[in-house]
Amino acid sequence: MRLSSWFRHSLLGGLIFCLSLAALSFAAPPDFSPVVPGRALAFPRDFGAHPSFRTEWWYVTGWLQGADRQPIGFQVTFFRSATGHGRANPSRFAPTQLIIAHAALSDPRIGKLLHAQDSAREGFGIAFAKEADTDVKLDDWRLSRTPDGRYRATVAAREFSLSLTLAPQQAPMPQGDGGYSRKGPQAAQSSYYYSQPQLQVSGTVTRNGKVIAVSGTAWLDHEWSSTLLDPDAAGWDWVGVNLDDGSALMAFQIRGKNGGKLWAHAALRDSSGRVTRFSADQVRFSPQRSWRSPRTNAAYPVATRIDTGGVAWQLAPLQDDQELDSRQSTGAVYWEGAVSVTRDGKPAGRGYLEMTGYVKPLKL
Repeated sequence: MRLSSWFRHSLLGGLIFCLSLAALSFAAPPDFSPVVPGRALAFPRDFGAHPSFRTEWWYVTGWLQGADRQPIGFQVTFFRSATGHGRANPSRFAPTQLIIAHAALSDPRIGKLLHAQDSAREGFGIAFAKEADTDVKLDDWRLSRTPDGRYRATVAAREFSLSLTLAPQQAPMPQGDGGYSRKGPQAAQSSYYYSQPQLQVSGTVTRNGKVIAVSGTAWLDHEWSSTLLDPDAAGWDWVGVNLDDGSALMAFQIRGKNGGKLWAHAALRDSSGRVTRFSADQVRFSPQRSWRSPRTNAAYPVATRIDTGGVAWQLAPLQDDQELDSRQSTGAVYWEGAVSVTRDGKPAGRGYLEMTGYVKPLKL
């Protein structure tokens, strides 16, 4: 058994407790750094890890195609979780940080997600999240940023492998107020958050021993926080869209346990760099069609209309079944998949939609 596998199994219960999309609590332990307004993002430092904060993730999603021009959605995510235990312990065995990784492919010819997950405590060169710049590793999975500003993502899973280069075409896009992103009615329910939209992707996807050259576009989110969700929150819906004209759209809502909107925000950056932000009362998610999972019986609004100000965006899934079961790592089941986007009935772009809290409300 690999050393990382031993860590993974021995820490499974702790992993589910310590890091979950459902485990972003409403009260920040005093040992973790708080998120406060007015802190300016600083690059390249903020490309790297922030270990004094409780939870952090680097989240890459996008659309690919090979020589046959058939679309494939992909997702690669690395999580870092500070456990709050053993921080003063000089031992290399102290479980101060946990690293978790997810990866998925969405191909309509298969009909459902291919996905993989892994986890380990940080240390011994097996798993780490470096502070100086983006460099996150878990076994032979890695996401790193090269000196010329490009990203390299490699994943070696049982059913597929990815080897991708992602080249930024635009500057990072701070979300919220200069990177301070509210996630609820209380100011402390916030994260530091920026996106890198319109990444140009090249590389290979390997399935069934066959290596396929691919190209496409991607979106990267990097977010870190010590406190995030309101105690009345059930989950969230989020979308990041690379628009065909070079613009970028991000929108999310936090859903309350009563089914209503607890909080929302959206931002649209045009190709010239001008950003328009939309407050909670200007953002509305309206389900158009639902798909019910045969595995969890959860009903997900896979076709959705999003209104931002006076503009309506229609989202349609690349395929209905894009449910991801991460109970072996983060403890959550959610829908996360490729969507095409239209505006005024015309094709406008492609992105990724994430919907959590539909199987059961997220809670610690």
